[in-house]
Amino acid sequence: MSRVTQAEARANRRRVVEAAARLLRERGVAKVSVADVMHAVGLTQGGFYKQFASKNALVEEAAVQGFTEMLTYLAALDADHGDHAAAWPALLDTYLSDEHRGTPGTGCPAAGFAGDFAREPAWHGVYSDGVREMAGWIAPGETGLTALATLVGSLMLSRATLGTPLSDEILDAARHALEPALGDEAAPD
Repeated sequence: MSRVTQAEARANRRRVVEAAARLLRERGVAKVSVADVMHAVGLTQGGFYKQFASKNALVEEAAVQGFTEMLTYLAALDADHGDHAAAWPALLDTYLSDEHRGTPGTGCPAAGFAGDFAREPAWHGVYSDGVREMAGWIAPGETGLTALATLVGSLMLSRATLGTPLSDEILDAARHALEPALGDEAAPD
């Protein structure tokens, strides 16, 4: 049996965290086991505890990964659109879309982790940091927090009512409420 190099171990750890970030947003913490995550990346469950202290430690790292992915996406929107004011409508188009609603595993971590993280105080800090950074991308202070709360809440409600006409109505209502909401208050590049 060959030993795993340090580089391979780091790559495996990264793959495990990325898979966990996807699976946890998709199914929820209680419905994802260590075995599920390890199977998703083709590794044995025994190797998990060489890399992580516990499932809870993995969940926290997965949340950081999810928020990092989202913040990278937001930065790319700014770069692709040339300025922040033009990036905001693009975010609304993708965030409040059928595709985003239907892909929680690769979607917004604020929406994907909200239910689970609300019940576990140990994760409140990492979640709070991610939410604050996302809201800060939208706009400074209360405006950014309000807009993010509207986005996340509408996405969660739309997912919970999927298959009914209300699901689309929720996304449309949020879009109409948020399109003019920022004006000059949008965060600078």
